[in-house]
Amino acid sequence: MSTYKPVVKWAGGKSKVISQLSKYIPQAFNDYHEPFVGGGAMFFYLVPDLINRNAKVYLSDLVKDLIILYAAIKNNVEELIRKSKEHKYEKEYYYKIRSLNPFGMPDIERASRMLFLNKTCFNGLYRVNKKGQFNVSFGDYKDPVIVDEMALRSASRAFQIAEISHGDFELVLKNAQKGDFIYLDPPYVPLSATSDFTQYTPGLFNAYDHKRLKDVFDNLKEKGCYVMLSNSDTDFVVDLYSGYNIKTINASRAINSNIKKRGAVKELLILSYADSETRLHLVAQERKEVQV
Repeated sequence: MSTYKPVVKWAGGKSKVISQLSKYIPQAFNDYHEPFVGGGAMFFYLVPDLINRNAKVYLSDLVKDLIILYAAIKNNVEELIRKSKEHKYEKEYYYKIRSLNPFGMPDIERASRMLFLNKTCFNGLYRVNKKGQFNVSFGDYKDPVIVDEMALRSASRAFQIAEISHGDFELVLKNAQKGDFIYLDPPYVPLSATSDFTQYTPGLFNAYDHKRLKDVFDNLKEKGCYVMLSNSDTDFVVDLYSGYNIKTINASRAINSNIKKRGAVKELLILSYADSETRLHLVAQERKEVQV
């Protein structure tokens, strides 16, 4: 198990399902790319392996506040810790910080604001309005940990092996080469018209974007890359990736306006490669050899 872990809460984060995803990681690969990094659960899980193989790592996201935070953790973690300790968990203070315009802030101030809002807002959601202003309400917690110094320093060490950038997935994946492993965790296709949690940036990740991502998936496959993609279990996704190796995993949804729809749910895992190339197959082979 990796000793590294995500330092932000993230809707759709993969920490709780990483044991299922890890079975389908390729047995062998070169460099690693994660263009919808979010909380980065897959990256943090892979860090020890990535260090051992001296792999190049490319992490990116379209949420600029998140990327600024990760860059600060990588390059200036002690200053970030010091700044973030100045925040306090109070409702009035929360809305004061939320109301600040982050676009003119120094990066370290903006990173500290992002960390504070993430740890104290409702369910760790990241949502902005059409003007790009963060608009998630205050979270009602007993005693939230805003600054986990050990986790932040550990993440800083992990980020030293990574190139962190802000940009659209189509652009940042152009440097992927044959033998590289790419994990794609885009905003999910909604299960219903009322379950749309894709508004992480000014503008939705819509059907056109999912089709554009499918074209990139196809191109990466043709290059000889290993591509893994997570998404919701919908007819749209199944039809879109028809012909690929599709797996079903068990996940849970903690966020839904209808409390009855929270809980266990099936999700899809789409692979560009065969089962024989996964770690699940490698483990099965090892067990078979032990039995023999």
